[in-house]
Amino acid sequence: MVATRPDLLARGFLSPAPTSVPKKTRIFLPEEKHKESASTSSPSGTNKKHIVQPHQQAISLVDITWLKPHEEITGVDRVQELYESVIECDAYIVPLLVDSRSGAILDGHHRYAVGRIMELDRLPVVLVDYLNDESITLDVWPGCGIDCLTKQEVVEMSLSKNLFPPKTSRHDCVRTFAPIHVPLDKLRRRS
Repeated sequence: MVATRPDLLARGFLSPAPTSVPKKTRIFLPEEKHKESASTSSPSGTNKKHIVQPHQQAISLVDITWLKPHEEITGVDRVQELYESVIECDAYIVPLLVDSRSGAILDGHHRYAVGRIMELDRLPVVLVDYLNDESITLDVWPGCGIDCLTKQEVVEMSLSKNLFPPKTSRHDCVRTFAPIHVPLDKLRRRS
């Protein structure tokens, strides 16, 4: 069992065992957003094109049920605004940032809420090795009621049945994501 800080334990935050990683569908940015390198032959003999994307941004479509929030959202106004934007674009244009091992949502809780409201089956994400990636730093928002927070505590919270209050964790990521365009029909399962 992972040790938990007493102040978080006193608030009832638990740390259940991690779940398995789902199958992922890998997609790429629109043609103008990436460069193709030479085709190469795979072990099965088929040709595959390697895609070089800005800032090594690989987009995966993951099952929405695998994603795990670690904090509450700030309110319905932001969700409504994003919902209307997604409907207008008929697509997701910004991916979520997600830990590849646990499914913890690091950035994109409101986009996740929109996906659930729309009853989407999958969401576009950038998967990262959160605990080991030093380019992703963590701080807390002023006035959130917690003095400090570790990455491990964020993951543990996402695996528990509890959530931090809105605007608790503050992730600064060196990466900047290029806009994406993942049509809503790609985020729904076909019968």
